[in-house]
Parts: sequence; structure tokens; C-alpha cells
Amino acid sequence: MTLLHQSNLTSLPLLARGKVRDMYAVGEDKLLIVASDRLSAFDVILDDPIPGKGEVLTRLTEFWLKRLGHVLPNHSTGIDPESVVSPEEREQVRGRSMVVKRLTPIMVEAVARGYLIGSGWKDYQATGALCGIALPPDLKQASRLSPAIFTPAAKADVGDHDENVDFDYVIKTVGESLANKLRDITLQLYDEAAAFALSRGIIIADTKFEFGLDNDGVLHLMDEVLTPDSSRFWPADQWREGISPPSYDKQFVRDWLETQGWDKTAPAPRLPAEVIEQTAAKYREACQRLER
Repeated sequence: MTLLHQSNLTSLPLLARGKVRDMYAVGEDKLLIVASDRLSAFDVILDDPIPGKGEVLTRLTEFWLKRLGHVLPNHSTGIDPESVVSPEEREQVRGRSMVVKRLTPIMVEAVARGYLIGSGWKDYQATGALCGIALPPDLKQASRLSPAIFTPAAKADVGDHDENVDFDYVIKTVGESLANKLRDITLQLYDEAAAFALSRGIIIADTKFEFGLDNDGVLHLMDEVLTPDSSRFWPADQWREGISPPSYDKQFVRDWLETQGWDKTAPAPRLPAEVIEQTAAKYREACQRLER
């Protein structure tokens, strides 16, 4: 297994580096997205990569794109990433990359929540509502929300924190028609994925989707989809209200960082070997459970 903290391709123009992904231009209408093994927590990129993480993210994204392809088009092209780089660079992209359509991103985080946790739990404790949606009184941490709700967030630059916003913000950003479509499709994707994952013993507590438009204005699903980085995955047999359940995602790292007296600004504390190993194992287990 090749450990990759950052790709360094010279055969293609580098367009951007995100928290996890490096993006390169493939002609004028496609991108090569390389999922590194970088890990971000509290919107800070950690110095310690997680072995195999980029491969898990790519496998799960491809898995969900195929499973949810009937809902709407997605950015996948099916082009072999190794075919668009020079021979000496193939190892950097092998198993962790996708060649995708170049779309115009919609600058809203489309978040679906089926359980009350994370920033949603904090907002609910403070206001009794979430993204302008009033919730029933006396909910507990990790309470199920039925039906799931659309809780958008404003996109932040690398190093900044995404901010929960109400639906009016989405309407002002993209227009009422597209806002309604984003909400409805986000919830449909979540409901279908959550039902399937539950059959594999995994609760998807929440997840965020990224969408973009092609040159004809057709909405596409893009970026990572239903991975442990973009979602909270819980073992279904260990969930109960009133606690933060154990997870298959990077919550394990977040919980360790919370014990370190860290102010959540760069640089982050270095991760001990056992935290790295256990996190890698959690990512692999989530992938194996869903693919079985």
C-alpha cells in the first residue's frame, strides 16, 4: 500500500489542492481528482496521513455513484486515471483517483441529517432549531430525526469552518427552483443510501453532498459521495440516544484531539501511531461492510 500525503504530478496542470484531494486539468472539459491520505479535523489538515484512506474514499465514492446513478447524473467518466498521466506517475494515481467531468460547482454544502449530532446538536441545544427548522423539544444527543432534514451550510475556504445556514440562504444563492431541487435530491439520496447502509449494519447519521452544473445547466452529483470523510457512520448495534456513538469515520480522531487542549488552529497535534492505525482500520471496515 502506497502512502500519499500529496500528489506531485507534472504531466497535468495542477488546479487546486483541497483538504484531501488534489485536482488536475485533463484537457478543458475534464479533471483528474487524486484522493490523498491526508486527514482534516476541525477544518485543519493534519500532518499525519492515514494509510489507505484515499483508496477507501475513492472506492466508496465509485460504489455509491453506481448505486445512486438512477437519481441524477454524476461526474464520473469511466476513464482510467492511469491513462491520463505519464508512466512514472501511475503509481501516484492508482486506486485513488477518478477522471471526472469538469462542472461548475454549486457553492452550497448540501447536508442531510437523519440524527441529531455534531454541530446540529450544538445548534439545537442553543436554539431548539437547526438551520431555521424548529425541532421537537426534549430531543437528546444522537436522537433520530424522522424524516431526515436538509440542513445546508455555506462553503468555507480551506482552513475555515463551514457555517450552518437556513434555506433562505440557499434560495438567495442559487434561486428558488434550484434550491428546491437541491433539497429534494439531497434527501432522496440520503434516504436511499441510509436504508441500504442499515441493511449492512451501518447508520448514516448525516452526510454532505456536492453538486455541479454542466454547460447545459444539468445538475450533477460530484466530488466524494457518502464516504467516512463526508458522513458520520455508526455501528447500528451500538447506537442509542444520549451519547455520541462510536463511529467508522474520523470522529475517532476528533475525539482524541479534543483531549489534547488544542485550540483547533494549525498546526494540529501529531497523531500517535495507535490512533493512525485504528483510524485506518475503521475506514477499511466501513468500506468492507458496505461492499460485502
